[in-house]
Amino acid sequence: MKKTDFGDILNKWENSSSSRQGQTMDQWLKDNKIIDKDSAAGRGGSPGEKRRHLHHKKPDAVLDIHGLTSEQAWTSLDVFLANARENNYEKIRIIHGKGIHTNGTPALELTVRKFLEKCSYAGESGFEKSSNGGSGATWVLIKNPDPS
Repeated sequence: MKKTDFGDILNKWENSSSSRQGQTMDQWLKDNKIIDKDSAAGRGGSPGEKRRHLHHKKPDAVLDIHGLTSEQAWTSLDVFLANARENNYEKIRIIHGKGIHTNGTPALELTVRKFLEKCSYAGESGFEKSSNGGSGATWVLIKNPDPS
């Protein structure tokens, strides 16, 4: 199969606008025998499939807030998540530690949880696997900006 770059595909799509009345991009790609590498790699499809892919994906960026005060951590989280959204990251990791030097719930874990609840573009989150920090690290899926 001939290798085609995205610019060629887009030009062909735009030039065929009169002949594709109501046709979806997926159907057009199929009709023109163009393989969508994202779908073929399991990154397309249903929202559930995409979410499963993201759960297993390595994070696009990591922030370590060990040793910061809650106020410093909040500021770092604000900058880090804004940067993640600007760069279209899909998943990030925040290392906050397990709070072994505190009584009760670790302060930075609480700060991270409160920040994520208030952050409009922080999506699903959870603790990492033990090999990636366990309860001392949180993964976060970043919501895509609304295209409208």
